[in-house]
Amino acid sequence: MTPLVDTHCHLADPKLRADADAIVERARVVGVRWMVSVGAIGTIETDRATVAIAERYPDVFAAVGVHPHDASGADAHRFDELRELARSPRVVAIGETGLDFHYLHSPREAQEAALRRHLELAAELDRPIVIHCRAAEARMVEIVRESAMPPRGGVIHCFTGDAAAAREFLALGFYISFSGILTFKNAAALRAAARVVPGDRALVETDSPYLAPEPYRGRVNEPAFVARTLEVLARVRETALATLAGEIAENAARLFRVPAA
Repeated sequence: MTPLVDTHCHLADPKLRADADAIVERARVVGVRWMVSVGAIGTIETDRATVAIAERYPDVFAAVGVHPHDASGADAHRFDELRELARSPRVVAIGETGLDFHYLHSPREAQEAALRRHLELAAELDRPIVIHCRAAEARMVEIVRESAMPPRGGVIHCFTGDAAAAREFLALGFYISFSGILTFKNAAALRAAARVVPGDRALVETDSPYLAPEPYRGRVNEPAFVARTLEVLARVRETALATLAGEIAENAARLFRVPAA
């Protein structure tokens, strides 16, 4: 069985949380050796629930942060709470944080301030950073250059940019993670970007419960579906599935300091 990893899912999301046992088991059945469950969305309670889930399952790890949609609430107290949660050895990353200039649920200034504080926290805690970036690639590059990458590096999760954006992020030291969007018919530019990412910087994820890949599009996504995104990525890169799966497992283990699958 091909060893798989899901580097970004949201098991504490209401669409998944109540069924976590079955979801984790279905992932194991198809070969998912471990996954990173990300809090960040909504209140600090999502992060607390995410850490609790990671402490319950040996093959689930956690990331904690404040999503850019919620950046308006990212005050000093929230960061103190994140710092406390990150004491758990199951927390392997800070985030997701970043910039979303498409929806602008929080003002740009609030998003940028929260991003800078996350970069500082990741450096302080010696964790990699998990970045959400939509319609804000150029500004993201500027801020990371100004603030500096955390020593443990980071990942652009659910990458949706083109090849030029991928090269910019790679130059900063980021890993690039591909979600189910890669499988969509209208994602030709994204597939072109996937071809320029070096084998030692590529990752895959589900971002579940969102963005289920074809042929599951429209359904609630879950970590087991990462296998489909990996299949498409292997085809796009003209790489043997087993070879790519091994590379991605090694990349994820190196980034998150998790034993290789």
